[in-house]
Amino acid sequence: MDFLLPPLFALFVWWFGTGVVMLLDGLPRDTFRWSLATSGVLAFGALVCIAKSADNTQVEGAYGAFTCAVLVWGWHELAFLTGWLTGPRKRECSAPAHGPTRFGEAVQAILWHELGLVAMGLLIVALTWGAANPVASWTFGLLWVMRLSAKLNLFLGVRNRGEQFLPPHLVYLGSYFRRRTINALLPLSLLVGSAVVVTLIGDALAMQGAEQAGRLLVASLLVLALLEHVLMVTPLQGTALWRWAMRSAAPTAP
Repeated sequence: MDFLLPPLFALFVWWFGTGVVMLLDGLPRDTFRWSLATSGVLAFGALVCIAKSADNTQVEGAYGAFTCAVLVWGWHELAFLTGWLTGPRKRECSAPAHGPTRFGEAVQAILWHELGLVAMGLLIVALTWGAANPVASWTFGLLWVMRLSAKLNLFLGVRNRGEQFLPPHLVYLGSYFRRRTINALLPLSLLVGSAVVVTLIGDALAMQGAEQAGRLLVASLLVLALLEHVLMVTPLQGTALWRWAMRSAAPTAP
């Protein structure tokens, strides 16, 4: 159970947390302020718990830090998908498929969101700096790195762009995605990510208690992030996993 529980817990948090964000984002827009306010309160409470659990060396401390980091991340995802925290550019790409102008416009479309993630990540690092329980920093940092990798791969071009996950008010973001069979960054992302997974699991095998649980939780989350990357180059659609959460969403405009 020491090896089985962390992957199962990470899988549930990833699946259920993603579904809740999709569900809230699919509700009428006049509900967004209440969803953001409620999730904001949860995120603030999660930050307090991260600070308090920074020196908790028990197994529950690792699970708590992991869960709290995901709660904070969930608030940022909801703020982005509701359109509240995106970027100064809120229209389709006007640049050609190649060139620095297109990249500049893409950055402008998500700039505030990215800066918010960096600021929150630095805050979590500060709360756990030098502490015995760095799982919250590992978790949030991993989510940020892998989400940045996903965005870059979408920009460079993949087969399955996941546009069905974009709400109607963010459909314009799809114009910054390219459709290609694969790009040069994706294999590198999978290779580096797999190497980190192997390293984390290898370290976990030599540890016990909270140290083992923390590494297994982060490794499991990384495996799921790599799975999302693999889905980018396959014809499989991930919507079936969250069909229950997407029922409230309005049809996306073509």
